[in-house]
Amino acid sequence: MSSLHLYNTLNRKKQEFIPIKKNKVGLYTCGPTVYNFAHIGNLRTYLFEDILKRVLTYFDFTVEHVMNITDVGHLTDDADSGDDKMEKAARKEQKNAWEIADFYTQSFKKDLASLNIIEPAIWCKATDYIPEQIAVIKKIEANGFTYQTDDGIYFDTSKLDDYGELAQLDIKGLQAGHRIELGQKKNPTDFALWKFSPSNEKRQMEWPSPWGIGFPGWHIECSAMSTHFLGLPFDIHCGGIDLIPVHHTNEIAQTKAAEHKSMANFWLHSEFLVINEARMGKSANNFITISKLKEKNILPLAYRYFVLGTHYRQKLNFSWEALLQAQQGLFNLYEQLENLPPPTKPLSEYEENFQKALADDLNTPQVLAIVWNLIKSKADPSTIAATIFKFDEVLGLKLPETILHLQQKNNHLPPEVETLAVQRVQSRENKNWQLSDTLRKKIETYEYRVIDNSEGQKIIKIPTYSDFA
Repeated sequence: MSSLHLYNTLNRKKQEFIPIKKNKVGLYTCGPTVYNFAHIGNLRTYLFEDILKRVLTYFDFTVEHVMNITDVGHLTDDADSGDDKMEKAARKEQKNAWEIADFYTQSFKKDLASLNIIEPAIWCKATDYIPEQIAVIKKIEANGFTYQTDDGIYFDTSKLDDYGELAQLDIKGLQAGHRIELGQKKNPTDFALWKFSPSNEKRQMEWPSPWGIGFPGWHIECSAMSTHFLGLPFDIHCGGIDLIPVHHTNEIAQTKAAEHKSMANFWLHSEFLVINEARMGKSANNFITISKLKEKNILPLAYRYFVLGTHYRQKLNFSWEALLQAQQGLFNLYEQLENLPPPTKPLSEYEENFQKALADDLNTPQVLAIVWNLIKSKADPSTIAATIFKFDEVLGLKLPETILHLQQKNNHLPPEVETLAVQRVQSRENKNWQLSDTLRKKIETYEYRVIDNSEGQKIIKIPTYSDFA
């Protein structure tokens, strides 16, 4: 089997992936801030991470996957100002912050299921690990990397020589430019480890600490929880590309300051989904949810297929037209597989090409090309479905289940279609080709296709949205 190579954001190059422990992979992926519905731009990142996990499994690694749920501490401004997103959503929806977190966590999990994304082995909520976060902050403080302001305990980035290495930040340029209103912060890049509760109000989510009543900063949860479950260093840390300059950079800084160790050996990031040349996001009010796809009669798995067609490190341009074309491509794949005989044995030559594409930094567009080349090939038809079903262990398009579903429909034709099918057989026996053609077109109006082969007439379901909605 080909060795797996992944693009490591730390050194900006592809390198062979070798886990710390033989055949075992510690994987941490940054999860959602659960104050609103996830949009399909967010979900592109989780799809990339799902493909990564499936590829690791395909390459015979055992994956310990941990994902956090941010239910406190993520402020509306990355510069550690503004409202807590959870508290703001609670006021807007007239619920408490715990109810908001639970509702949107469950919604997120439903979105994952609709996209056939495998859930992590471990979910960890920030609010469940406050003591662990406080413990990490105390280590950072003991090592001399903190200072206190009126509103919290801050990390002094000037004391870490390689701060900003992941993002390749120009720290001197930032200092010279004074691009951020510092207030009591010493440096533009300094960030909150612990925020004090306002003196004039009681927050819904707040805890006692050695520094006063308050709540953790956004970044500390990931340092604390990833370390708690995976140790240091662990193998792979993932997220969207937007997390590189602030969140992931600060995670690395905290961990080094607390433990004097690197956090993860590989950092992988997916690019943005863009709409009208702008990043899709809640702040831009241009976000589209899974529910919106369904309103437009688009299957969530069609979005998965759409995402697979572009490499995870390339921007993906969204349009409804492009997504509809992807759905039709998926339906065409279903129909091609539906017409094949029962699967027997995978084709080794195509499996080898499949592995090479995956080993080249998860090249899913190439994998889809291999799938279609196989369908168009002159290979033994009984081996084609077996090979593609094997590929689907990584692609996650639920192909075996879907084909079985469609074939069951073929075994129970609607009475109208059954009648037309019988009439068409008779017309062909009578060599009435014009009537035969007319009957074929009538059958297709019921969303079934007629295929004539050496064994006679075969009728298969033309896949449509209504078959799966």
